[in-house]
Amino acid sequence: MEREGAEMIIPPLFICPISLDLFRDPVTLCTGQTYDRSSIEKWLAVGNLTCPVTMQKLHDPSIIPNHTLRHLIDQWLNSGTQIESVYLKIVDCDISIAAIKHNLESNESALENKLEILEIIHALADELPLQNSCLIQLDFFCLLLEAVFRNSEGLHFQENLRFVEKALICALKLLPFSDLGSLNMLKEESKFAYFVLLFEKGNMAIKKSLCHLVEEIAKGLDTKELCIKLGKSANLLQEIIHLVHNNSEAAEAGIQAISALSLIESNREKLVKEGAVEELVEHISKSKKHERSSAPMAVSIIENLLTLECAKQAIINHPSGVNALVKLVFRVSDHEGSESAINSLLIICFDSETAREEAISSGVLTQLLLLLQSQCSGRAKTKARMLLKLLRSKWNEDSKHAL
Repeated sequence: MEREGAEMIIPPLFICPISLDLFRDPVTLCTGQTYDRSSIEKWLAVGNLTCPVTMQKLHDPSIIPNHTLRHLIDQWLNSGTQIESVYLKIVDCDISIAAIKHNLESNESALENKLEILEIIHALADELPLQNSCLIQLDFFCLLLEAVFRNSEGLHFQENLRFVEKALICALKLLPFSDLGSLNMLKEESKFAYFVLLFEKGNMAIKKSLCHLVEEIAKGLDTKELCIKLGKSANLLQEIIHLVHNNSEAAEAGIQAISALSLIESNREKLVKEGAVEELVEHISKSKKHERSSAPMAVSIIENLLTLECAKQAIINHPSGVNALVKLVFRVSDHEGSESAINSLLIICFDSETAREEAISSGVLTQLLLLLQSQCSGRAKTKARMLLKLLRSKWNEDSKHAL
């Protein structure tokens, strides 16, 4: 087929599975599969009682015109533009949604076909009120997760990453209105292993999306067991912490994932063991003091981890550990993170003379006085006074022992 003298490449979704030509009068069976009317009528006329693609028995032999697909094809033929430009025209959720669902579930669908389907889902998610949309009612969130974590024996892994990236973006769009219990499919060893593998070998966009899933898993009551399972995976924790180490575009997503994981007590020791404290300290040290950053969240995580003795030692032993906390005591732009920084210093300075000396030499007294004169919260000022009192009393004790 040609258009304006050039060969026309027909999008796979516009090709009849029987005639292998452009749909002229698309109709849909009860299985959700769409065919050209003349082709499927011939198939049924010779006594076939199954769907040609799925081979499912037809409990209802009637055929229904697929007006949505017909409209899309007309738009495509008339527009002369890429097929993506007409996806935004899809606004109804009739029988075509069943066809989309089936193609996504099928192991036989070609990669390019599935990528086009994801474009349709993405467009539908943007166009429709999601809370009550057909995408939510038909549980496309679970369907997308199944498609992502269904590893076909490692074949064409790098090529499949294109599908994984787009499918995760679509899933995250649906996530706020979906059942988070679907994430428990990751308890299956094969799916969990693939989840970790995607963290190891996926691109930054995939890793950011996976970090968002980790956040949601940690928040959910129904996914607490899964969150504990995540915390037991050294490889997974290393990959998330590595995002912070690289200070990459996914560093903030990595910090948010670590923050979510650290809310469960049993995960904290594992995070410390895998080097979370050291990488968070480095992240704070590299952050610009007068700019908004994820440093306040990083210091909040450190505060949570300091319930562990090993975390205290990690801060004290790190060359920039105490200094990084002092850096966040007072920020000109805002006071976000100040309270966590002061509380963390209270914890480590109470029993450590080394930490107290480092804090004082790093300028903590000046930082605390500036904070007390600022418009920060009353709680932050109370903590600041407590730290000043601690440093002064401990300094007096240390001076007496020196004499």
